[in-house]
Amino acid sequence: MNRLIIIGASGHGKVAADIAGLNGYTDIVFLDDNENVKSCGGYKVIGDSKTVTDGDVFIAIGNAEVRKRLSEGRNIVTLIHPHAVIARDAVIGEGTVVMAGAVINPGARIGRGCIINTCSSVDHDCTVGDYCHVAVGAHLCGTVKTGDCTWIGAGATVSNNVNICGNCTIGAGCVVVKDIAEPGTYVGVPARKINGGQD
Repeated sequence: MNRLIIIGASGHGKVAADIAGLNGYTDIVFLDDNENVKSCGGYKVIGDSKTVTDGDVFIAIGNAEVRKRLSEGRNIVTLIHPHAVIARDAVIGEGTVVMAGAVINPGARIGRGCIINTCSSVDHDCTVGDYCHVAVGAHLCGTVKTGDCTWIGAGATVSNNVNICGNCTIGAGCVVVKDIAEPGTYVGVPARKINGGQD
C-alpha cells in the first residue's frame, strides 16, 4: 500500500504532502476536525482525526501536545525532503519532518514528532527532544540540547553548548547564549524571559 494519511489540513499539511509526494507516496489524503475543510493542497479531506483508515500516518499539527496525543497508537512515518542535508550518523525519530534546505550535521539526534523546518540547521552533536519545532531559518549551534516540546522560533540562534529545558518558546530572531532551565517564553538579544509558560 502506498497511502499516506496526513492529520491536519493546513499550511503545514500542504508542505508535508509535498514532501510525501517527493518520497514516492501517490495516494495522499487528509483528516481534519474542521468539517468545513474539504481539501488541502489539492488532496481530499476524508474525515476527522478519529477516522480509521489503512495506510501510513503523518501528524501535521503545529501544537506539540496535540501532535503527541494524535501520534499514539498509529503507524507514524518520518518525512525527509530530498533537498535536506543529513549526516550519515544523525538519528531522526519517528514522526519527524525535515523540510527543504534543512541541515542536520554529524552526531545530531532528533526526537520523535519534531519539525525541522525550511532552511533551519541542527549542528554537530545536538540533541533535540521529542515534539520540538526548529522553525524556519533557526539555527542550533554545536552540542545544543533542547528538552521536549520546545519551540525555537523563526530565525533564532542558540549558541554552542547551550541547554534549553522542555516546554519553552524561543521567540523569532532571539539569540540564546546561556542555559535556560525554567519553562517559559524567551525573546530578545540576548534571550530574556517574558512569561511563565509556553504560549
